[in-house]
Amino acid sequence: MALILAIDAGTTSSRAIVFDADGRAHCVAQAEFAQHFPADGWVEHDPDEIWATTVRVCRDAMARAGEPVAAIGITNQRETTVVWDRATGVPIYNAIVWQDRRTADLCETLHDRGHLPKVRAATGLLLDPYFCATKVRWILDNVDGARERAARGELAFGTIDTFLIWRLTGARVHATDATNAARTMLFNIHTQQWDRELLELFDVPANMLPDVRDSAADFGVTEKSILGSEVAICGVAGDQQAASFGQACFAPGMVKSTYGTGCFVLMNTGGNAPMSQNRLLTTVAYRLNGETTYALEGSIFVAGAAIQWLRDGLGLIESASESAELAMQARTDAEVYLVPAFTGLGAPYWDPHARGAVFGLTRDTGAADFVRAALDAVCYQTHDLVTAMVADRGAPLESVRVDGGMVGNDWLMQRLADIIDVTVERPAIAETTALGVAYLAGLQAGIFAGLDTLTQRWHRDAIFTPQLAPSARNRILDGWAKAITRVRSS
Repeated sequence: MALILAIDAGTTSSRAIVFDADGRAHCVAQAEFAQHFPADGWVEHDPDEIWATTVRVCRDAMARAGEPVAAIGITNQRETTVVWDRATGVPIYNAIVWQDRRTADLCETLHDRGHLPKVRAATGLLLDPYFCATKVRWILDNVDGARERAARGELAFGTIDTFLIWRLTGARVHATDATNAARTMLFNIHTQQWDRELLELFDVPANMLPDVRDSAADFGVTEKSILGSEVAICGVAGDQQAASFGQACFAPGMVKSTYGTGCFVLMNTGGNAPMSQNRLLTTVAYRLNGETTYALEGSIFVAGAAIQWLRDGLGLIESASESAELAMQARTDAEVYLVPAFTGLGAPYWDPHARGAVFGLTRDTGAADFVRAALDAVCYQTHDLVTAMVADRGAPLESVRVDGGMVGNDWLMQRLADIIDVTVERPAIAETTALGVAYLAGLQAGIFAGLDTLTQRWHRDAIFTPQLAPSARNRILDGWAKAITRVRSS
């Protein structure tokens, strides 16, 4: 049976999962890497550490699989930006992570100068430091000699997938896929080309950019010395698009929501690229055989990261697995609101200067209340995104398919259904992000016949239906709305 290696280059760890043709995970290897916070609102990763952990987990997973893999797929944290020397492959600066806010002032300046309409029309995005363009510009402007080296064609830019492809193929391939290109704020999602006007606006030389390919395509072959064999890289997608693909959200109107470090809700819009009237993003869901499928997306910067903060920052819990039990122990009459705007607020607010806060503390507030407030915040933020999505669509959602590390928490999933007032479906295969890119690689390698085959492979593990009374839901959400208002910068 054909095996596929999925590389999941996440925000906090590198993972490698070997899937068979039935979508079953045979083995998983994972290694965390360091998070660097050089200044307020700055978040960085060491690209060499990402590379080292990627190679290690791939070798581990492939060894445990015991059989050769037929293809490789790569999914990655999107928007995280790397610039490296073409001759040596050495990064000239740390990777600037998608959560990083250092270019907020530049984005505001460009907004004030009237550039938002052009940016939004071409890319479907808003002017925000979340995306790659201002990160690349910051590196070129702040690393000694970088602009001169870029002008000479000595530097390459890429998101994490591109950096890994470059190294895995021995510097033979400098490429990305359409889903990752769509998150750079330099790519025109309608023409499917790098946008010359945006390159001029952000002062990014075109010679730094990777080739943009379909999500299922030929991305080169790995060097034998790296993984022990030559394997074709056949599929690439940003993590949220990969999760949507793994959830078989192939029909317009289908919605998935992923709960990892952040939370991301995507709704398939087919061949139509609608302009949101509620500050959601228009993006590429996937591109197959040259045909682009689009999506509306809402992005929450902090979901699971809030639980990680309770564990590592405050020491209130020893492991994330404790969160469900503690949440159930919290007082039901306690109205504690945690707004986890640690690196600003994403959709639909887009406020890079907002900062986190906790409201409703009393003398009786304890660790359980903090944990419940953190989990509730995930649900409240999802509600904000779903409300915007329904308004854009003009019709209610039928259901939301969920995935990510947090969805094994039954208490949280029921709470989510209650708060968003939509049926929540959890899939039988939880690793949908890695599975999605395995599916893409399998399509290119001829292992899967088409999307209908993948649709048939999706099965539900559990369903959660709303049970909260409307009056109670409205009271809770009114408190959340007041908390959000109080942390906004303007």
